[in-house]
Amino acid sequence: MKKMPMGVNLNMNNRMKQAQKMQQDMAKKQAELEEMEFTASSGGGAVTATVKQKQIIRLEIKPEVIDPEDAEMLCDLVTAAVNEAMKQSEDTYSTEMNKLTGGMAGIL
Repeated sequence: MKKMPMGVNLNMNNRMKQAQKMQQDMAKKQAELEEMEFTASSGGGAVTATVKQKQIIRLEIKPEVIDPEDAEMLCDLVTAAVNEAMKQSEDTYSTEMNKLTGGMAGIL
């Protein structure tokens, strides 16, 4: 059995420490992101949606956009606001994790 040079063991130890620190940093960042709220609106602010952890936690609809004759428009406004808030959440999560991992978050 071949012995590894001493420098190789030190290098492996350093890499393990770096990986452990990255895992700790990622766990901390995930906890921070889980507490963040993302808000988006549509229809010039007629509908506002707020999401947290991929769930709608608040939906505000201005009374003037509630038209019983045009429920489809209201549905479109709600959908647009919710989708934008979810996109903001996902984009922020990806950006923050990529900052920590240098783009390797998807393979860890």
